[in-house]
Amino acid sequence: MVEDDATLAARLAQEAGEILLDLRADGQLTGKALGDAGDSAANAYLLAELAAHRPDDAVLSEEAVDDGARHGAKRLWIIDPLDGTREYAQGRDDWAVHVALTIGGRAQIGAVALPARGITLSSADGRLPDTANIPPRMLVSRTRPPEIARRVADAIGAELIPMGSAGAKAMAVLLGEGEVYLHAGGQHMWDNAAPVAVAAAAGLHCSRIDGAPMDYAARDTLIPDLLICHPDWAARVLAAVANN
Repeated sequence: MVEDDATLAARLAQEAGEILLDLRADGQLTGKALGDAGDSAANAYLLAELAAHRPDDAVLSEEAVDDGARHGAKRLWIIDPLDGTREYAQGRDDWAVHVALTIGGRAQIGAVALPARGITLSSADGRLPDTANIPPRMLVSRTRPPEIARRVADAIGAELIPMGSAGAKAMAVLLGEGEVYLHAGGQHMWDNAAPVAVAAAAGLHCSRIDGAPMDYAARDTLIPDLLICHPDWAARVLAAVANN
């Protein structure tokens, strides 16, 4: 039986996560060597599975050369085999595996695995938190929080919550552990395609910080900024960004 795209994305994210957990538990590698090995092993698995199950689709991976074959492709899988390599190598749980399918430049299907927490979230799940916390909690990088996030947090009275990978921060909003994930300063398509697919399918607001839609058909993989938030806070955050 052929898996549908959402089922395939969730399975691949979860199984890549299991490979990463096993490699870390083995204990033979530490630090940068562990992170590099994890990136390589998860990437090899994901590329092989996509080649086997979706041979006609284009693929963009953080850990593979962008050969330009994706340009003009209607269906493009965008993967980040290990989002949060530093956190993974440090034994933390705030890292993720991203598997997304973009169709016509939009992240429509995807999965984000949080392997160390035993959680895989899919665009097929659609679980929006019932309420938004007041005051809001804003997820920011634990090592490089952008200045705009600090200013917006002050404007809306948000509490800053430092966290590791982009996937972990985005899924914290979906899990009801925060209300706003605001990033500026540069990401690439693989950093946010799967989080956007999962978050948008659940009803969260997903856009650039000026409100523009996310575009995954561009030739440049760089996406300078991102807003994923509970819809109750979207208008206020966008207004605060515009005023800062």
